[in-house]
Amino acid sequence: MFTHLHVHSSFSPGYGVHPPAALCARARALGMSHLALTDRNGLYGIPQFLEQAAEHGIRPIIGAEAVSGRHRAVLLARDEEGYANLCRLLSELHCRDGFELATALRRYRAGLVVLSDDAEVLGALCRDSREGLYVELSPGHNMHRALACSRSLRLPPVATSRAVLLEDADLELHRVLRAIHLNSKLCRLEADDLARQWDRLLSETELSDHFPHCPEALENAAQIAELCQSDWDFSATIFPAFRGMGEAEAFAELERRARAGALWRYGAIDEAVEARLQKELGIIRAKGFAHYFLVVEEIAAQSPRTCGRGSAAASLVAYCLGITHVDPIRHKLFFERFLNEGRIDPPDIDIDFPWDERDAVLDFAFARYGSRRAAMVANQIGFKGRGALREVAKVYGMPEGEIKTMTSRISGYWQAEQTARAVEEHPLFEGEALSEDWRQILSVARRLSGHLRHLSLHCGGLVVVPDEIRRYVPVEVSAKGLPVIQWEKDQAEAAGLVKIDILGNRSLAVIRDALAAIKQNAGREIDYARWDPLADEATGRLLRSGQTMGCFYIESPATRQLLAKMWGDPPDPRTLHCDVFEHLVMASSIIRPAANNFIREFVARMRGKPWQALHPRLNEVLAETYGIAIYQEQITQMAMAMAGFSAFDGDQLRKIISKKHKEKKLADYRRMFFAGAAENGIAEEIVEKAWAQILSFGGYSFCKPHSASYALVSCKSAWLRANYPAEFLAAVISNQGGFYSPLGYLSEGRRMGLQVLPPEINQSQRHYTGRGQELRVGLMQLQGLTRKGLEELLRERQRGGPYQNFQQFLRRTRLDPADIRLLIRAGCFDALEGKSKRPRLLWELLGREAPALQETGSLFEEARPELPSPPGYDDATVLRQELEALGLLVSCHPLVPYRKQLAGLQRIEAADLKNWVGRYVTLVGWWVTGKVVQTHKGQPMEFITFEDTSASYDTTFFPRAYSRFCRKLSRARPYLLKGKVDEEFGVATLVVEWVGFLDEDGAA
Repeated sequence: MFTHLHVHSSFSPGYGVHPPAALCARARALGMSHLALTDRNGLYGIPQFLEQAAEHGIRPIIGAEAVSGRHRAVLLARDEEGYANLCRLLSELHCRDGFELATALRRYRAGLVVLSDDAEVLGALCRDSREGLYVELSPGHNMHRALACSRSLRLPPVATSRAVLLEDADLELHRVLRAIHLNSKLCRLEADDLARQWDRLLSETELSDHFPHCPEALENAAQIAELCQSDWDFSATIFPAFRGMGEAEAFAELERRARAGALWRYGAIDEAVEARLQKELGIIRAKGFAHYFLVVEEIAAQSPRTCGRGSAAASLVAYCLGITHVDPIRHKLFFERFLNEGRIDPPDIDIDFPWDERDAVLDFAFARYGSRRAAMVANQIGFKGRGALREVAKVYGMPEGEIKTMTSRISGYWQAEQTARAVEEHPLFEGEALSEDWRQILSVARRLSGHLRHLSLHCGGLVVVPDEIRRYVPVEVSAKGLPVIQWEKDQAEAAGLVKIDILGNRSLAVIRDALAAIKQNAGREIDYARWDPLADEATGRLLRSGQTMGCFYIESPATRQLLAKMWGDPPDPRTLHCDVFEHLVMASSIIRPAANNFIREFVARMRGKPWQALHPRLNEVLAETYGIAIYQEQITQMAMAMAGFSAFDGDQLRKIISKKHKEKKLADYRRMFFAGAAENGIAEEIVEKAWAQILSFGGYSFCKPHSASYALVSCKSAWLRANYPAEFLAAVISNQGGFYSPLGYLSEGRRMGLQVLPPEINQSQRHYTGRGQELRVGLMQLQGLTRKGLEELLRERQRGGPYQNFQQFLRRTRLDPADIRLLIRAGCFDALEGKSKRPRLLWELLGREAPALQETGSLFEEARPELPSPPGYDDATVLRQELEALGLLVSCHPLVPYRKQLAGLQRIEAADLKNWVGRYVTLVGWWVTGKVVQTHKGQPMEFITFEDTSASYDTTFFPRAYSRFCRKLSRARPYLLKGKVDEEFGVATLVVEWVGFLDEDGAA
């Protein structure tokens, strides 16, 4: 038997080349039975390695190469104690200042095999014991010195190849990764690079050829492989422990709280509630999930405004505990999507908090459980297309300007392997001849996909264990100072770690701030937990109209169009009976790219088109969604109804559909599905159509409980917009989290009849404020205003009352002159001094700054020589200053300055678009937002929303028009658009065929 005990994968940051799957496949092809994965300073890919090893019939050995300063050693886990110590040692390597490898190994050596050619490290360990110590011999890495070390320390040698490469061609990629990691240029082959040509996964013959003088080194490698554990099982769920309770005590406490919560939610526990409670509590008890629910409840209770979402929203227990807020009985939510008797992986509860409260919630969690028991889940950051191209170009020595010209046209969402093809085929690069250097750079960059670069914090994943987190997985320290495990969410789940998602949601902060403003302005206090927004007819009308800009999750152009199509404008009489909330839940779930083929049919059926389910067995499963699968759990239900799947197998199919690299397992489940359906006598044609609906859930899709949770927040947002639009839009802009820019929301406010007021030194707060029909711009909008200046301005105004005039402002504050100039140009003193006085105020400020004047008094003293009054600025200058100071125009729509050019154009207003269906028209538009997509043939096209002073409108740039105009579609300018007005279900859009521009000289 031969094996490799020192192997690096692409989970060795800046070092490894191939993913674990490729290494396991090659190892199997070479006839190996065992393989060790020893990535640098981490176990970043171990769960994935174990999965791939099982799939390829390889016995996996868990290890790592620990490198600290000039010292190094390969560490292999002999058993579970060794694994725990390996995790602890790697954690200290990343977290402890002054880490010394030999000292740490003396502390955490139990259960580990140590391979090294570092005489200093081995010598220190020999003083304790020689057991489990080996001298590493590797081709190209000074084997003569290593053999001398073996003899002098009387330690057995072991053969490795320090495998990084599979082919000779991999060396170039390895060198590029090293150069990126070291932030250096790619130079000629150096001595270390030449040595690494031997760092390959060698065959038995190739490896043996390097050790004719030392065959025992190969024998020792085989013995170590047999010595190390290779039947690792990470499937056991590791639950947190709630306040030191035992399992029985925790369950009793959970049941008590659930029943108390049921009384709070329903007033009484009727037969349906009792039955559902007993069912859920039975499964929770059997699975040992009580501790988890109690821990999550404790965390959720830290804020009165949360959105518990995901499949957990189907749980009545979660609803009664206040973790979620959608009634699962009323809305018929499928509990088995969350928990079922066959489920072996841990449940997942996601909780949204207001974005600016999330850090305080995490602080509570770490204060409660401590960094010894808790840590954040990682995001394993790799290379996307733009970053990969930029980094490779840098190490190849390309000029910065040339790199920026190339990368500025690359979408931040493109993956590394997509970039080269995009540069060759995308219209943004049309007609561009690439040099040989750039072709080489693109060739290398496309191979960087999947390579780990560094860790960052997951957006909210928290792991809590009952004892010590560092015995399960190595821990590092994030830039924010929080402990973070080395695995991302999928690997953490695969290793049995239970993740609690504590997520920041800006719309919850919008709701909080708007409710606070309503209480202050109108004296009306609303209980977030008991608030039923759909009891309000104005909210229902708003949702049916699709006028939901600013409303959480339903404000994108595509979703607003979908809502308008579902009910019609004016509302189709056949849709007035449709429950607004239930259909909003459907809309929130079906609006996903892969479901585009079903959306049109869904709307048609909702609006009266006759339909029947694909098969009678699906009548009950798909009845509420018009015979079309919309929710994730309907995959499970369809598989159970058509093909006889168990709830567990149906849920596994659902999980596989949404994962990457699913082809092999998906093929197995397809065979099961078709075979089971055939046994039930269902025609293959029907099964194919059902399978197509199932496949549409690939990638991004929702379960009904998740959609319902989101829809409830959407309804609360819509209620605020319908009833208190000024307070609502002020909160939306202030929290900086909507789909659109501040300019887009200000334009929407004007269309809603609100008066947009400029920033004012006495009236403006830090954030935007709204009251009645007025929306006031906040001082946060000033571009470049220092935090110190803003805080002093507000603090002094609160202490001493409103400023009476500009001179008093100067006397009472000590702002930097640059801040004061910005306030003047933004118009903050216009209400006190008049717009025409802006030049004089700047002149006075300049005079106060002059050294000759400062000799006779302070900059802020009242006495000063009389200054002449310069003339006021013209309108164009005022608008230019406003744009520079605020980054947008608030005194008027950005198209207003172009009114002279617009006067002579034959065009229609956007508000009249629906009156021109089927005809060619010309419109003027200011860019609002856009989304590039691909046709089924892979051709790029774009949907763009524009606006004029009358309305916003949606346009479509099909591939031909997109290819022609995509390089001209910059955002900060007005456009002339010509095309044909299209209409579907009463919603009009413009199919653009020609684009022109407006400038100071007119149309071009």
